[in-house]
Amino acid sequence: MSDRSDAVRDAVREALRAVIDPEMGIDVVELGLVYGIDVAPDGAVSVRLTMTSPACPLGEYLRETAESAIRVAVPEAGGVDVALVVEPPWTAERMSPAARRQLGWPEG
Repeated sequence: MSDRSDAVRDAVREALRAVIDPEMGIDVVELGLVYGIDVAPDGAVSVRLTMTSPACPLGEYLRETAESAIRVAVPEAGGVDVALVVEPPWTAERMSPAARRQLGWPEG
């Protein structure tokens, strides 16, 4: 990986911290909903994002919000694609300790 790709990946992850799941009130990074961030040689960004439930009615809202946040944070991206995925299924174990504390859950 190049330093540039790492910097873009970091900027994308930081942008995604501004994307709040409206039902949980926690950002998608802390919830563990980000399954992957890839940067292509041309600078295009691809993100794999999941939902806490495959039936979540807010999937498209979160996808669009994530895409907008990335476009603002990384305007030089050759393109931005945020895909909603359901595999592997999300589990609460993916949440950060901070998210678990915010919800009043044991840190596991």
